[in-house]
Amino acid sequence: MQTDMTHGPIMRSMLIFAAPMVLGNLLQQCYNIADTLIVGRFLGSDALAAVGSSFTLMTFLTSILLGLCMGSGAFFSIRFGEKDEKGLKDGICASFLLILLLTIILNITAFVLLDKIEIFMNIPPEVWEYMRNYLAVIFCGIFATFLYNYFASLLRSVGNSVVPLVFLAVSAVLNIGLDFWFVLGLKRGVSGAAEATVIAQYISGIGIALYSLKCVPYLKFKKEEIRISSRCIRDITGFSILTCIQQSVMNLGILLVQGVVNSFGSAVMTAFAAAVKIDAFAYMPVQDFGNAFSTFIAQNYGAKKPERIRRGLKGAAALSLIFCAVISAGVWIFARPLMLIFVRAEETAIIAEGVRYLRIEGAFYFGIGFLFLLYGFYRALGKPHMSVVLTVFSLGTRVLLAYTLSSIPTVGVVGIWWSVPIGWLLADTVGIAYYIKRKKSMLGDGTLASEKTILHKF
Repeated sequence: MQTDMTHGPIMRSMLIFAAPMVLGNLLQQCYNIADTLIVGRFLGSDALAAVGSSFTLMTFLTSILLGLCMGSGAFFSIRFGEKDEKGLKDGICASFLLILLLTIILNITAFVLLDKIEIFMNIPPEVWEYMRNYLAVIFCGIFATFLYNYFASLLRSVGNSVVPLVFLAVSAVLNIGLDFWFVLGLKRGVSGAAEATVIAQYISGIGIALYSLKCVPYLKFKKEEIRISSRCIRDITGFSILTCIQQSVMNLGILLVQGVVNSFGSAVMTAFAAAVKIDAFAYMPVQDFGNAFSTFIAQNYGAKKPERIRRGLKGAAALSLIFCAVISAGVWIFARPLMLIFVRAEETAIIAEGVRYLRIEGAFYFGIGFLFLLYGFYRALGKPHMSVVLTVFSLGTRVLLAYTLSSIPTVGVVGIWWSVPIGWLLADTVGIAYYIKRKKSMLGDGTLASEKTILHKF
């Protein structure tokens, strides 16, 4: 199933395309929540703090691969919009080799630096033993993460968001089942939770790769079509590396903030671990909508339809604002019951800190909603460097304020919580101002600048 978003109703096509992505990540977040619930309820607060901090680290590592795959996906979508099958196949060959090599390097580096993580992230000794056992297993799934995200990005770039949903759903359901078996049945502790995740990752990664190679027309190469040109490598690198930098800078900032959180002890670590799961679940639909919006923009950019891009931008912004307003209200009202899902009722200090975090962040979800749209918009127009700029503003502000405000005795940890929405709003301001100033040169009055010209500028 492929969706050509260069024709037909704009919002309808975006929503239909986004729906499987949202459902898939809802399943993924359900797994993350189940994982956190099982660990928190049955292995204790130190184990929960360890898995929570590991999740932040793994999000950073996998964001490197995700950024590379998303950048390649934007390139594929433009080629699909241009109906350039040869250019699409050249891009697939070049990007697969590039990302595969970087995945191998990343995986080796992760194992080599494993014992340095305790110092880098300020992990308390009582938490580190759990965390090391968890990471030693979870790092084995990095290659599976590459397989799933690469082929999912490829399928989505040509308008197929259903198949990635199917494989993600299988992975999430299997993950939850294996979690219960390994942690509760086999008594494998945090290592068991990691083993369940890695097994499920490989099943989804290998499964979607086999499906793509067998069923996707653009992956049915003749012998003479398997080639890697220096020009294609350069173009793919322009999209992928900058998107990778944007994703990794974003998650490196989060990782640095995690280090500040850890300095406040295991109780705050546990509150943060639980609250971040709720946080991610709450704004995840607008993140997926931003990725669907990016595919819409890229396809219409390739098809040279600037007016359709403008109309899509206005509709997407309005829809994101409405959704975020509803979710913000829900998180504010139900912050305490949500924390009680993960933390025992007698852990009053942990619950109180988590509620405070959720009410501060939740009031400003519209900021992150707009930011996801801006990331997708600039990536789709061949300007991934602007996504990097916005990330630097957002995360740079967040890290700077987190370290500065939390060091003030009268502010403390709440300064970390406030640094997040301030960073979102600053990046939104920069991104919107840049669009207002440059929209004519980016979109033109009826024609779009060539991708080659845009890539040349950076």
